[in-house]
Order: sequence, then C-alpha cells, then structure tokens
Amino acid sequence: MSTAAVAPARTGKVLADLLPSSRVRDVALVLGGAALTGLAAQIAVPVPGSPVPVTGQTFAALLVGTTLGARRGVSSLALYALAGLAGVPWFAGGASGLSVSFGYVLGMILATAAVGALARRGADRSVPRMAATMLLGEAVIYLVGVPYLAYAADMSASAAVAAGLTPFLIGDAVKAALAMGLLPTAWKLVKE
Repeated sequence: MSTAAVAPARTGKVLADLLPSSRVRDVALVLGGAALTGLAAQIAVPVPGSPVPVTGQTFAALLVGTTLGARRGVSSLALYALAGLAGVPWFAGGASGLSVSFGYVLGMILATAAVGALARRGADRSVPRMAATMLLGEAVIYLVGVPYLAYAADMSASAAVAAGLTPFLIGDAVKAALAMGLLPTAWKLVKE
C-alpha cells in the first residue's frame, strides 16, 4: 500500500504573483488595473431605454480581480472609483462623479474581491471553474448596481431590472466566455 499522497493542483498564486515581488510591482499593478478599467470603460455603447451603457468596464474589473488577486484588485478598483469621483473622466463614456450607474462601480469593487479570492484558490486555472467565477462576479455587480440604479433613477425594481440587467446578459456571457478561454490558457502557457 502506497503512502504517497496525490499533490493537489498548485494554488495560492494569481498570475500577477509570477512577476518579481516588490512594492513597486504592487503599486504598478494597482495603477495599471485602475487604468485598464478606465480605458475599458471608454468602450461604451448606449442601450436604448437604459441610462446604463454596455462597456468593457466589467470585463476589465473582473480580469483585474482574477489576475491581481483580491487585495491588489480591490485597491485598483477603489482607486478607479475614487479618481472618477474626484473628476477623472474615466467612467463609462468619459464621465466622472456620481451617476445613476455608480452602483455598478461599487459592485465591481466587491466583485473584484470575490473573483480575486477565488482565483487565489485556483478558480482561474480551468474553464469550468473560471466560468463559475465570472458568473459570480457578474452577479455581485448586478446585486449592487441594479438596486442603486433603482434608487438613484427613482425606478421601480422591475424597471431597474429591465433597464440595468436584462439588456446586458448576452454581452456578459460573451465577456465570461473570453475570460474562460484567456486565463486558463495563460496558466498553461506559464506552466506554473
């Protein structure tokens, strides 16, 4: 009878941990994550009947969380939110300050924490686990964003769902599919 245990898949790291460790690295990653989210938010397509556009922002936020981990990811998205509130025009379509869609930004901060924590546990290493991670991240964004939209735009709950959730489901499925292919492939390429 063999006493050798089967080693579990190596976890505890996110992709950013493969770079040489330093405070400079961490600051650069946080700044880069915020900038990536701000740039992706400029890809904004208006949705008829909704004050919320389709953007690349959610994809970037979830990518930041999974590649940087929860701590650096949350720092990136918090910096993104605070800078946007302070007037940096990098919210969707070059906006800044509070808007009816600011709840989605708050949701992205929480979602980044969730997906970053899951990635550190290896959720970004396989397609099925990455799919579940991205769906959870999207759900967290909507759980904060839709009620905030209802409150800020003085909408009923059903109107907020119709304007702030339903039109985005297909696009979110596409974003999740991109992430499902991208991150597990990146891990295979680095053979970590």
